[in-house]
Amino acid sequence: MQVTVLRPDELTASDIAAWEAMQSADPELANPFLSPEFTRAVGRRRPTARVARLAEDSRTVGFFPFERHALGSGKPIGSGFCDCQGLIHLPDLDWRPAELLRACDLAIWEYDHLAAGQTPFETAGTPRARAASPVMELDGGHHTYLERLGHKFLRAARGQERRLTREVGPLRLDFHRSEPALLDTLIRWKSAQQREKGRRDLLSQEWFRTILWELFDLPSESCSGTLSVLYAGEEPVAMLYGLRSRQVLATWFPTYDTRFARYSPGILLHLELAEAAAERGIARVDMGKGTARYKDALKTADLSVSEGYVDRHTPKAALCRLRMTSGRTARAAVRANPAVYRAAVRAVGAVDRLR
Repeated sequence: MQVTVLRPDELTASDIAAWEAMQSADPELANPFLSPEFTRAVGRRRPTARVARLAEDSRTVGFFPFERHALGSGKPIGSGFCDCQGLIHLPDLDWRPAELLRACDLAIWEYDHLAAGQTPFETAGTPRARAASPVMELDGGHHTYLERLGHKFLRAARGQERRLTREVGPLRLDFHRSEPALLDTLIRWKSAQQREKGRRDLLSQEWFRTILWELFDLPSESCSGTLSVLYAGEEPVAMLYGLRSRQVLATWFPTYDTRFARYSPGILLHLELAEAAAERGIARVDMGKGTARYKDALKTADLSVSEGYVDRHTPKAALCRLRMTSGRTARAAVRANPAVYRAAVRAVGAVDRLR
């Protein structure tokens, strides 16, 4: 196998066409976070971004997007905000992780949202944990999706819908609005929500907002930033910025106007979104790794994503493992102390704003 390492903007039109064809051929690779558009958008903001192009007998057989850091430490492309990671490849491709890492000049590659079907990485590597990524299955149509939900939950949601309609105005969903002002509003709402919960606010960083803007309304079938807005009368009450491919809608940033929190507008938005997505042929709405009450209520299945690393047996890899273990221990200690954790989040936010 021949491996050529490129910067994302060095991908050719034929590379992108081959990449998208591989995604179309395998539902497990259809997530927009695995798309060439996402990789190229990140690459314009992160100088560490690279793509390995795999070929056999002059035929392209796979693409591996990654970031290369000090000592040959590797991360997925968009590490820290990429919700699906792995190698994009032709069906039944046999690859050896150690050889791939050597060709990419990586001592270790650490992942935290490894997609299903990436068996060689898991077999050769060191998995740490598995987690559920809740999804709304729409392949059987919108009515089938609703039938899978609990009747008690659906009855309560419809009651909230009637109450919101009566007290504010009739509901309507715009599946995609390309108005810049609305995206600015979503960023403001979501940033406030993240700060309120004591979480790191990526949206406060200009370079990250630039990635959102680059993907917004992109004319691509493998990755397009989509802004869905739920209105009650003329009031936008909930919004969601997601990444959409032909088959999958990944709900990246859902948020709502806190003035309407008592109506559960986020739940109502997702229910309306399911119908609109099914009408457009989208088979799955991926709500991302992690537990939340709204995800538990809306999901009809869970995808399994894994966290871990794969490495080579080299001195650099040993140093990377030591640094990785020390970092995880330090982060666990910070999280164990709420006051220290809040102070750390505030400090990181201040640094981000300065950048």
